[in-house]
Amino acid sequence: MRKPIVALVGRPNVGKSTLFNRLAGEPLAIVDDTPGTTRDRLMAEAEWNGRYFFIVDTGGIDPSTGGKEALSVGSADYIQQIRQQAELAIREADVVLFLTDAITGVTPADQEVAQILRRNQKIIEGKPHPPVLLVVNKADNQTFRSGAAEFYELGIGEPYPISALHGTGTGDLLDDLVAAFPSDTEEEEDDSVKIAIVGKPNVGKSSLLNRLVGEERAIVSPIAGTTRDAVDTKIVFEDIEITLIDTAGIRRRGKIEPGVEKYSVIRSMRAIERADVALLMIDATTGITAQDAHIAGYILEAQKSTVVLVNKWDAVEKDNFTMQNYTSRIRQELNFMDFVPILFISAKTGQRVDQVLPLALRVQEERLARLTTGQLNRILQNAQDAHHATSRTGKSLRIYYGTQVRSDPPTFLIYVNDPKLAHFTYLRYLENAIRKEYPFTGTPIRLVLKPRR
Repeated sequence: MRKPIVALVGRPNVGKSTLFNRLAGEPLAIVDDTPGTTRDRLMAEAEWNGRYFFIVDTGGIDPSTGGKEALSVGSADYIQQIRQQAELAIREADVVLFLTDAITGVTPADQEVAQILRRNQKIIEGKPHPPVLLVVNKADNQTFRSGAAEFYELGIGEPYPISALHGTGTGDLLDDLVAAFPSDTEEEEDDSVKIAIVGKPNVGKSSLLNRLVGEERAIVSPIAGTTRDAVDTKIVFEDIEITLIDTAGIRRRGKIEPGVEKYSVIRSMRAIERADVALLMIDATTGITAQDAHIAGYILEAQKSTVVLVNKWDAVEKDNFTMQNYTSRIRQELNFMDFVPILFISAKTGQRVDQVLPLALRVQEERLARLTTGQLNRILQNAQDAHHATSRTGKSLRIYYGTQVRSDPPTFLIYVNDPKLAHFTYLRYLENAIRKEYPFTGTPIRLVLKPRR
């Protein structure tokens, strides 16, 4: 059984992201005074009175077309795409929260959103689906709460006056929201494999997501920086549940603009933190750059498994040595991650895209692999016999024994006479000795040294 999905919809700048953050319990969605800040859908888990559900934040449904002035000042170039994303969220939702603004009252834009909601509803067992709860936000005082009655003219039903910023009225709203959930949904743990698609701006992350999913799930644009939030998409591949996380492009710190883009980068980093496997996308037309190496460093610091995807391979002029030369350059620039597999793809044409998920899942299996204590100690003994570690004082590092204490990622506890005697280069030597026995493809491993008398 699955968790219910609740979509937050409305015209721009009515406080959808503020309510999203309140329900999620943390600032996941970007909140900005500029209308049109939220572009893609953003999903998070929420809970009320023991009921768990997913909430989906959407970009504002902007009715402005043609010569009309756009409400979404910050996203005027994406109005139609944002609208399509919001309508897709409505169709997927179990319940919709239609947000309006108590301060401005009913507007023509609200009327059009109400029409869109009615158009996307289906009658199931004599009732409209998904059910819609009309939320009148920014009702921060009694005057605004009393004035909420005017929103009956939208024909949606009883208005719920609330303040998403201060939490006023949200309890009654959530009580009725939970009561509106369909009976065939109940809480379940998310044990899906989480795969984050990361990289610098405009390398084709959203295009790859759409190709993997098989539908236009994320906004695709040739303009760098289109995706601002991390977006979760659930799919099933070969009977395995997968959560694909599309993320905003990560620029170098010196080139991160203040405000909205800054918070987008933070969310991309959080997406890496909660992923099992990161798909690091590199633009084949520009080759690997210093920023690609920086992002790889972020992934390694988070101890996540990795697959390097060289995208736009169809746009590169090739000879018999092109792929080999690209691989050598990548290995050189990412020498601290020489254990990761490299796959050359084209999200545009679909070239080798069918190999992406199988390779990511194989890397995830490697992440969960375990060595027996006997295997590990044989490897450590042979490595120590072949090459002793000596310090500047002439004192040698002695390894007594080791054991794998956890997986995800593989972590090895090694008892030694003095951890300070282990130089970084010798730890790399031990890591390579372990990988020679079992490669742990695409997965970082941790060596933890502990003193023992």
